[in-house]
Amino acid sequence: MDTADATLETLRAQCLARGASGIQGLARFFRRLDQDRSRTLDAAELRRGLVELGMPLSEVEAQAVCRRWDRDGSGTLDLEEFLRALRPPMSQAREAVIAAAFAKLDRSGDGMVTVEDLRGVYSGRSHPKVTLAEFQDYYSGLSASVDTDEEFVAMVTSAWRL
Repeated sequence: MDTADATLETLRAQCLARGASGIQGLARFFRRLDQDRSRTLDAAELRRGLVELGMPLSEVEAQAVCRRWDRDGSGTLDLEEFLRALRPPMSQAREAVIAAAFAKLDRSGDGMVTVEDLRGVYSGRSHPKVTLAEFQDYYSGLSASVDTDEEFVAMVTSAWRL
């Protein structure tokens, strides 16, 4: 496991140990670290924050962590990238129920939910297509706030009448 993965796992463990308020606490922590008020963290700001948490990294390691978590290639981390990196992976049961809900929406079976798939059910003017990856990403965020697989599966099954 490299430094970026180890840092991620340690931060994720701290978040999970804090329970439901962990994500909110990390969002507040993120805003406090954002010293230049850019709404992003550069490697130096991230490094200072990790030191506060007792996780000192070298400048090179902090830059590597930043690069790993930076999804948009900006060279910095926005709050969404920061929180997304900390989400725990979903269990197979959660992934399966999300895939079943997506399949129910994707009537054409082409791997995308299009306006045609949703006609009469949803106005897709602002978002004409939804991919499975986007659908899973949404439910991954929701999944982080549900304690057990059984509750999560029941919630999604009920919501989508699966």
